[in-house]
Amino acid sequence: MRHLLIITAFLLLVSSGPASSADDSPHKLETLSLWNGQAPNGDGTSEEVDVRLTLHRPEKPNGTAIVICPGGGYGGLVTGGEGHGIAKWLNGHGITGLVLEYRLPKGRPYVPLLDAQRAIRTARANAKEWNLDAKKIGIIGFSAGGHLASTAATHFDSGIAQSQDPVTRQSCRPDFAILIYPVITMDKTTHAGSRRNLLGDKPSDELIELFSNEKQVTDESPPTYLAHAMDDRVVVPANSQAFHDALKAHNVPTEYLQLPSGGHGLNGYKGPMWDAWQKQSLEWLATIFTH
Repeated sequence: MRHLLIITAFLLLVSSGPASSADDSPHKLETLSLWNGQAPNGDGTSEEVDVRLTLHRPEKPNGTAIVICPGGGYGGLVTGGEGHGIAKWLNGHGITGLVLEYRLPKGRPYVPLLDAQRAIRTARANAKEWNLDAKKIGIIGFSAGGHLASTAATHFDSGIAQSQDPVTRQSCRPDFAILIYPVITMDKTTHAGSRRNLLGDKPSDELIELFSNEKQVTDESPPTYLAHAMDDRVVVPANSQAFHDALKAHNVPTEYLQLPSGGHGLNGYKGPMWDAWQKQSLEWLATIFTH
């Protein structure tokens, strides 16, 4: 983990699938570019791309914000049901939603993480303007986006205080994480396509270990809510169980909702299993900020 933090700190100092339209949102949307057209790759190089972060503001913000990481096997982005649709749901409960269209890794494992870290920092840097509490910035992810969210929850730093960039000065540690049918490990029970897209065809043992997030949990990891269908054959529920167990071993607050059915995607983002995790995750979220 120290190796990753060193790379992240260095980058901060020097610093694709079809997307669904968000234009039908009843609330005002703002689209931001995370890197201003020059995004770091994690190996000392950068690329000329814009990474889009769409800000969904609720009518009555309660101070909480959540960076949203859609799934797609690290080979595409399901920005409808696992992106803008989630933001609209959160807005209905006073939560600001930030849909992250992170870069697809194509074997460059640090690329999505750098985007997620930047999104969290950006929310904190804009907390006052966006009516947010800088201590209530979380992350949610689905499937491979759940792997990205769990990576952000286990690989973070406190920012660089002396940086001239106000975003870089912010911590990228999420205050909480919500992981829905997430890929967690890069080991035997992983989703093969996600692993291949993230780590490449022949990843080193060190890289597999580093991005097997159940092995990266510490006492400093944020409180985490997980939900997974027991009949999920695409991303097996052993992923969520391993992360939940690791959090408990480090005395990190965690809750794991084991859904009896729904498969991967929970019946297409609708129905009683989908409704159950949404309802219970909000109830859980309310408890972690009252303790």
